[in-house]
Amino acid sequence: MNYRSVLFSNTCPLWRKPFLFLALACVSISCSRCKSDNPSTNGHVADTVEIKTVTPPDFNADSAYHFTQTQVDFGPRVPGTPAQIKCAAYFEQFFKRFTPAVIVQDVRVKIYDGTQVPCKNIIASFNPENPKRVLLFAHWDTRPWADRDSINPKAPFDGADDGAASCAILMEIARLISQQQIGIGVDIALFDVEDYGPPQFENKWEEKDQYALGTQFWTKNPHVPNYRAYYGILLDMCSSYNARFPIEQVSQQFAPSVAQRVWSIGQSLGYGNMFVNEGANAVIDDHYYVNLHNGTPSIDIIHLTTHTAHGFAPHWHTTKDNMSVISKETMKAVGHTVLHTIYNERPSL
Repeated sequence: MNYRSVLFSNTCPLWRKPFLFLALACVSISCSRCKSDNPSTNGHVADTVEIKTVTPPDFNADSAYHFTQTQVDFGPRVPGTPAQIKCAAYFEQFFKRFTPAVIVQDVRVKIYDGTQVPCKNIIASFNPENPKRVLLFAHWDTRPWADRDSINPKAPFDGADDGAASCAILMEIARLISQQQIGIGVDIALFDVEDYGPPQFENKWEEKDQYALGTQFWTKNPHVPNYRAYYGILLDMCSSYNARFPIEQVSQQFAPSVAQRVWSIGQSLGYGNMFVNEGANAVIDDHYYVNLHNGTPSIDIIHLTTHTAHGFAPHWHTTKDNMSVISKETMKAVGHTVLHTIYNERPSL
C-alpha cells in the first residue's frame, strides 16, 4: 500500500488539497465515460443479498497463512533484490501447478528518482477461453524502508500484511479454482513495484503516479490485447487483526454495484463486523489505475481506520508489519467472501 494514498482526509496537509480536487475530477470523468458498459450503477450497500445455490470450495486460512509465511521467509521483496527474484519464481511455479496459462511480465520501470528497477508482474488465468472475466489482484513487492517507523525509519520490513497476505489469499483461491470448476473466467494478477515511491524521510514532493508502477505498466500493456474484465477486486492490507473494510470513494465512484454486491455477500456470510456499511476516504491504490486506464470497474478491499492520522493500520510501513499482525480469521473472511462472489457470478455477459 503506497504512501501517497489516502485522499479527502481532514488530516491531509494543505499542500495535498489541489491534487485531491483534480483526482476526484479525474475519477468522475472517467466513471461517466465508461458507464455504458460498466456493471456498476449508483447506489448504496444493501443490508442483505440473496446468495445463489452455488457452494464454492471452502477457503483454507491455514493454507493462506502458510503462503504468507513463505513469502516473508524470502525477506523483503524489494525490486532489484535476490528476494524479488526468488519470490517471483515461487509465484510462477506455484500458479503453473494449477493452470498452464501463466504470464510473467518481466520489464523495467522508472521509480521516483529516475532509476530503472526490475518489475515482475505475474498473471494466472483460469478458463482463458471464457469471455466473461473477473480480475482479482494485489501487489506483492515490499517498500524498501519502514519510513513510518518512529524508531528506525530506514529499516527494511517484512510486509506481511502490506502485500504478502493479500497475495496469499489469491494463491489459495487459485488452488481452489483448480479443484472446483467455476462458470466464468478468472485472472489473478500479482503486480510489482507498487510501493517504491519517495521515502518520507527525504521530504520530497510526491508527484502523481509515482506508485503502482507495475499496475500502471499492465494497464497500458495488458497480458491479453484489449483486455477488460467484467469487474475487478483488489486486495490490499486486508489480513490483520481487527480489520474493518469501509467502502472507499474510488470504489464507490467507479464500481458502486460491485462494492454493493461484495459487501452484501460478506455481511450475509457473517462478516458484517468487517464489511461495514460505511463510506471512507478515497484511496489511490492499484484499482485507481485499473479503473482509469483499463476501464475494468474495480473495488478495493482494504482496512481503513479513523484511529491513526494517516488512516491505515498502526503497523503500516513500520517494522511491526510482520507475521504477528496476520489474522487467519480475517483472511478467512476475505477469501470466503471473494469465493462466494465469483462462484455465484452469472456465467454469461
